[in-house]
Amino acid sequence: LLFRDRPRAKRYSRRFPDRLAGAPMLLPGPSAPLRHALDQWFEQHGIAPRIIAESEDSALLKTFGRGGRGVFPAPTAIERDVCAMYRVVVVGRTDEIEERFYAISPERKLKHPAVVAISDRAQKGLLAARGDWD
Repeated sequence: LLFRDRPRAKRYSRRFPDRLAGAPMLLPGPSAPLRHALDQWFEQHGIAPRIIAESEDSALLKTFGRGGRGVFPAPTAIERDVCAMYRVVVVGRTDEIEERFYAISPERKLKHPAVVAISDRAQKGLLAARGDWD
């Protein structure tokens, strides 16, 4: 998903993704796996984004986006939270980019109640949003 502050969102949501050419973008840093996927997606669609900021801190990118600085990516699984918390709207969606999430535990079987709750919620939320369990 790509988000933008409400006053400027319509400019980019019409004719998505073509309207993103030259759009001010707030992107993960060059070494981030999501950035690599975004760069490939931009190239496949002939989009040359104007990069305004790069950061490994996704909350910082969202904050800049809320302030009207540019368009930023976020996972579908947290769309409602991002829209509510940062007062932004979705300008476009694609299923061509996937982001993977991992839970790493030293134990073979999760035991701690909080960790079990997080894992269960992730399976019901994040994985269900993808529609598969690979």
